[in-house]
Amino acid sequence: MDSRQKYNLMRYALRLARRGAGRVSPNPMVGAVVVKDGRILGRGYHREFGSPHAEVVALEEAGKAARGATLFVTLEPCCHYGKTPPCTDRIIAAGIKKVIVAMQDPNPQVNGQGLRILQEHGIEVESGILEQAARELNAAFVKYIRERLPLVTLKIAQTLDGRVADARRRSQWISSELSRKRVHRWRSEAGAVLVGIGTVLEDDPSLTVRLVRGPQPWRIVLDSDLRIPLQARLLNDAYVERTIIMTSQEADPQKAAEIEKRGARLIRLNRHPNDGLPLRPVLQHLAAMNIAHVLVEGGSRIFSAFLQEKLADKLAVFIAPKLFGTGLHTLEFPGYSAERPLRLKQVRWRRVGEDVLLTADLLWE
Repeated sequence: MDSRQKYNLMRYALRLARRGAGRVSPNPMVGAVVVKDGRILGRGYHREFGSPHAEVVALEEAGKAARGATLFVTLEPCCHYGKTPPCTDRIIAAGIKKVIVAMQDPNPQVNGQGLRILQEHGIEVESGILEQAARELNAAFVKYIRERLPLVTLKIAQTLDGRVADARRRSQWISSELSRKRVHRWRSEAGAVLVGIGTVLEDDPSLTVRLVRGPQPWRIVLDSDLRIPLQARLLNDAYVERTIIMTSQEADPQKAAEIEKRGARLIRLNRHPNDGLPLRPVLQHLAAMNIAHVLVEGGSRIFSAFLQEKLADKLAVFIAPKLFGTGLHTLEFPGYSAERPLRLKQVRWRRVGEDVLLTADLLWE
């Protein structure tokens, strides 16, 4: 098998893996393909949290024909008991001749041990095929495993002159319908969507998945003074039990009780010295709920706070071909300048309808 065939088969495995987006977290998205004599005998992906792993699904499809075949898998096979038995045992029992993986598993319970066990049983191992693509696919899983914090993506919709709201603080429908559809897909793939109370007061958002099919995320509101109106959509729709209000210890107990009575969760935190809520404990609470990816959707103070505390990992900025002239600036946080800017990496630009989408990773020093 030449290198071109290997890369094509791993690309296919990565496409399979992506089908599990939004359903397997905090586990990784994994795809697997069983190949022998140039023919695909089995394929599979991790469908949802707790379900059989991709390798097992692919091997079951291949059946006895898997003996002597090559297994392509986007992540190193697990070698420990979790919600399912070790995949290494299943691979060995199937008589697989060679395993080709995109990346090693950063989980300390695996992290090279899965490959070593396969080698000890006479299975040839190759690692690193499309490794960067595999890491990008599972960036949230990698951070969650290594730091026990969710990956944070700042999703921003702004005008060409850098406004996220007009002079009257109205911000809805800055971006195009195609851009909004993409955001709904992102919501379905992320574990949670987070906004500040200012966004709730100005826009009364629902933060649900509507324009695409997919699971509903947790809806997180940072509201230190518990200003959320009791008539807000987040407290009165069919997904109220997916709503979490992060507030301070001093918040009104009567209003807190009414919010919890409606089915929403309330989490109390100590105030930050600047009188807001500290973001690291917010993220730690979400990680404890097995949320590995948070999509932050506003507003500008929240965006700026995540950047100021160096807790944002990725940017996704929709730039609409509009000018407000005045209004609310997208970001403002001190410490950077023309001589010392905050730099980005993995920068990509693409057209989405009438808008331009910038995606990038933040390069913290």
